[in-house]
This record gives sequence, structure tokens and C-alpha cells, in this order.
Amino acid sequence: MDADRKTAYATLMDVEMKDAYSNLALNHNIAQGKPANPAFVRELVYGVLENKRYLDHILGRYMKTPFRKLRASDQTVLRMGLYQLLYMDSVPEYAAVNESVVLARKYCRGRENFVNGVLRSFLRDAENPVDLPDRETDPSGYFSIRYSYEPWIIDMWLESYEPAELEELLKASNQSPQVAIRPNLLKISKEDLKAKLEADGYEMEEGHMAKDALLLKRGGNLLGEAFAEGLFRVQDESSMLAVEKLDPKPGEFVLDMCAAPGGKSLYMAERMKNQGRILSGDIYDKKLEQLRQMAGSSGITIIETRSWDAAQLDESLVGKADRVMIDVPCSGLGVIRKKPEIKYKKFTEDMSVLPKKQFDILTASSRYVKSGGVMVYSTCTIAKRENEQVVRAFLRKNPEFEEVESIQLLPHIHKTNGFYICKLRRK
Repeated sequence: MDADRKTAYATLMDVEMKDAYSNLALNHNIAQGKPANPAFVRELVYGVLENKRYLDHILGRYMKTPFRKLRASDQTVLRMGLYQLLYMDSVPEYAAVNESVVLARKYCRGRENFVNGVLRSFLRDAENPVDLPDRETDPSGYFSIRYSYEPWIIDMWLESYEPAELEELLKASNQSPQVAIRPNLLKISKEDLKAKLEADGYEMEEGHMAKDALLLKRGGNLLGEAFAEGLFRVQDESSMLAVEKLDPKPGEFVLDMCAAPGGKSLYMAERMKNQGRILSGDIYDKKLEQLRQMAGSSGITIIETRSWDAAQLDESLVGKADRVMIDVPCSGLGVIRKKPEIKYKKFTEDMSVLPKKQFDILTASSRYVKSGGVMVYSTCTIAKRENEQVVRAFLRKNPEFEEVESIQLLPHIHKTNGFYICKLRRK
């Protein structure tokens, strides 16, 4: 059996049945399955996840049973086959169908003829346009199918964005991001890192927003000599920008309230030249273990870790911090480019109370800021109810703070993840 498609199938089933994160499931299954072409596997997995509702809508035309009632194994094989037929020009039509039948023979016993029949029915009908809800009279229905999102997400975004802009946002969110890295500032400058990687055959370009960011244009696996030497870290550009806005200085006392897995804490320590003190906390101590390991291997000594509930006030820290980073738990809808499975989240009670939780964390964290000190409130989402509205509510109740600057990063405008950053100062 084709190891590439077998690995892609295993990854998609992990996401479907185990709620696995696609990036972690991919890395695991590629290591286990040893496919000949990992790039093919990644394209197929992310392509299916990015277009799942659209694929399901098309496939449903060619079967009597509603698509949602099929077994997950049947659904996954059919999605993989149709995605190859629709989007992967490098795959001949016969190969897309035949390999899907081979997968069905192993994972969907007795369904080989069904899979073959559905995909061949699509090929016979491929010239006919896909029947979608009307974009003008039913924009929510159109966008949720055409760009594969749960309807509640589209409805929420339509409250904040005009349909034309929303469509650009959805298109950009369905594109896989470039890999962003930054230098380990304790070991190398950005210019020297760029020169070293280019000498090793990588093609790099400057980041779009963060001054220390480099973007990988072309090259192989980044886990080479420079990575082994700890000369750079992979970090989203939006996350780097949040640290830039906080702008921690050597010798200061900084709090990182929701720190795990620790990328911002490490970047802060490097910008502080490993001078001062950073106290990094998270509600689950085991999530901080990765941070402790990375700090130790980098020679960073100023980071301390502590497990805490960031919404609960710690009286011992009141008025002590020069700067506070508050990257709160959120709906995560800004990182869909990296984790497309987020598009299929169901709306839950936990999501409805997120703004209250975020407000409580921001309020408690603000008590730690010295007079004249600053804090950054950030989320990896584009929902105003979790961003601007939380900050406005906080400022109404805490007039001793003022907003210095804020930015809502959007994939179609800033070419980054969707990310909100607001810098506040205690007067």
C-alpha cells in the first residue's frame, strides 16, 4: 500500500476520532509511517481539513445515504480521493481513484465498490458547477460550505466584517502559513542567522510584522545544524510581535501569566539579555516542563515557573512587576491556518463564558503592574467579544490604566495569524 496515503489516512483519523491537533498528529504519523514524500502527506492532510465541509457537500450529491451517516473511515477515504481529484494536479485521476479503492479495501472492508462508484460519478459530472447557497441572500450558508467553517463562526464574523472582506479573510485563513523563525538573540543576530541558513541552501525573507522574524521561502527540513546549536526558534510572527510591544528591558521583573508552552517567555529572556527576572505561570504545571527544558538547554537562568490560576489574585505580587504579559485562553480562531481542524469546533458553554474568564484574568493581572508599568493583553483570535470588548470593559472599571496602542492582526491584511495585541499602561 502507498505509505504516503496510508500516513495521511492515519493522521486524518487521529484528528477525526481522537480530537488530535493536526500538526502534532502529522509529525507523529510521519515519524511512524516513514512516507516517501512527507510534503505530499502534509498537502493532502491540510487540504482535506481546510476543505472538509465543501468536500462533504460535493460527495453528498453522489450517494443515497446522507454523507454524515457514513462511518468515519468511509468519509475519510472519500474526502482524500475527492481532494486529490479537485486540487492535486500532480495526481492522475486514475491514481486518485485507484489508491482510494486500495485504502477502502484495507480500512473500509466491503466498501471498495461504493468508494469507486462515488468518485467515478464525480468524474462523470465534474463539468457541472457545484450547487451552493446563494451568496447574496444566504452569505452565512454560502461561506460556511464554500470555505468549510461551522456556521456559528461565520455568523459571528459577519457581525464584525462586511461579506466582501470576510471572504478575503476566509480565503487567507485556508492557506497554509510560511514557517516563521527568529534568532536566539543570546547566540546570534538575525543578519548572521539569515546568512548562515542561506549558505546551507535555505531561501529566507524578512517577516511581515515582527522585526526579528524570518520566513522560510524554500528549503528542506529546518532541523539541521543551526537548530541543533540552538541558533533559532520556530515562533509565529504574531507571538513575536506581542513580546515586541511589551518591550521588556534587562534587569526588569516581568510576569508571563499564561506562559505555556513558553515561546514568549524565552523571547523575553533573550531580549532582556538574560538579566532580570521572569516569573512564568500556567494552570497546569506539566505544561511548564517544556519551558523549563528549553530554558535550561539555552542557558537562560532568569525564568522561574509556577503553576497558578491566572484569574486568582496573588497578593504577594501586587505592584511588583515592571511588565506583564497576558496571553489569555481564547477560542483560537486566529490560528486556523496552522490548525484547520479548529474550523469545525462546536459552540459550547465554555466558549460563551470565555470573555468573562478573560476579563477576570486581565483584572487580576493588572494588579501586579507597578505605577508607570505596562502590560500586554493578547489573544490568538479575531472575535471582538474576546478582544476589544474585553479591553473596553476593563478600562471602564479601571480608569488608572490607559490604552497605549492596539492592533488586530488579520491573515488577509498582515499575512500573519489572526491575533489581537493591546498594550496598556498604569498611569
